[in-house]
Amino acid sequence: MMKKSTPPTLSEVARRAGVGTTTVSRVINGGDRVSPKTLAQVRRVIEELGYMPNHAARVLKGHRTKTIGLIIPSIADPFFSSCAEAAQAVARANDSLLIVTTSQNDPHTEIENLNILISHRVDGLLIVPANSQSQALGEFLNRLSIPIVAIDRPVSNAPVASVVTDNFKGARFATRHLIDHGYKRIACLTGESTLFTIQERIRGYRAAVESAGLVYTLNTSIKDYKSAEYAIESLLAGANPFDALFTLKNSTTIYAFEVLQKHNIQVPKSIALLGFDDFELASILRPSISVVQQPVEEIGRVAAELLFEQLLGERNTGLPSRSKRTQRVTLETRLIPRGSCGCTLSVT
Repeated sequence: MMKKSTPPTLSEVARRAGVGTTTVSRVINGGDRVSPKTLAQVRRVIEELGYMPNHAARVLKGHRTKTIGLIIPSIADPFFSSCAEAAQAVARANDSLLIVTTSQNDPHTEIENLNILISHRVDGLLIVPANSQSQALGEFLNRLSIPIVAIDRPVSNAPVASVVTDNFKGARFATRHLIDHGYKRIACLTGESTLFTIQERIRGYRAAVESAGLVYTLNTSIKDYKSAEYAIESLLAGANPFDALFTLKNSTTIYAFEVLQKHNIQVPKSIALLGFDDFELASILRPSISVVQQPVEEIGRVAAELLFEQLLGERNTGLPSRSKRTQRVTLETRLIPRGSCGCTLSVT
């Protein structure tokens, strides 16, 4: 039986290239302080021999693992899957692997995922917090020395950078848009009212209706089609039926549209509909659905870029910049007026 050939070692690469093992290590770790000629020579030998660095040994010696952890509520939600894809593109550009886990917005699952990612010695973390106010999450993140960036929702109890959108301003502007169309009984439907994003949208909606002297009508019970149907039927049965709906999640917008269609309620002639967050079929439904659009890919990209900026700062100074750690980037939303709010002009 033929013996399996042993994999080439770092020393063999050094001997074949005519350099020291330290130079080979430098080439493997990016090529700092190595001349272009030597860099090309060592890389050629590495390719010829098929040398693969011992990743586990490098980790034990304190080298970077070139992995980034990402915790999102769900990969089924297009918003978060798009964020993940954008973050992955940035990670790949920085020669790193993105490890994605999901929390289902459950704080206990979130902590479990954090422990798993830390045990894999990720270089940094991107996280969509299940609860922005969580003391347990804040204490956990405060114990970590690696760079961390929150996506979509900030972390209140830890000095963590975040990338969010201006949910308050977007919701207020959308509600004002409905008011400008002449709607006076605007009901707001949502679920998951404990989330930072939803709270900000509720606050924006409330600010707009109250400044216009209108009645504030909010239902936070929406979690599926049945609950949306019950909420809308209850609103229709009231003494002063609503004439417009503002829905604060794309899933809630879809449920509301389906309920209105089932009950043969004409949109926008009888009831207008405007949702927060765009979705794939919003522009081709009849009527097309007016939405507040978030820059989804930009959120994921900016968050990942901010994380790698912190990692680069660590590499150069040994410590992440405090200003970078606590930085909050706020991106703007965009109102896309379509047919469901009464606009005849479709903007794409």
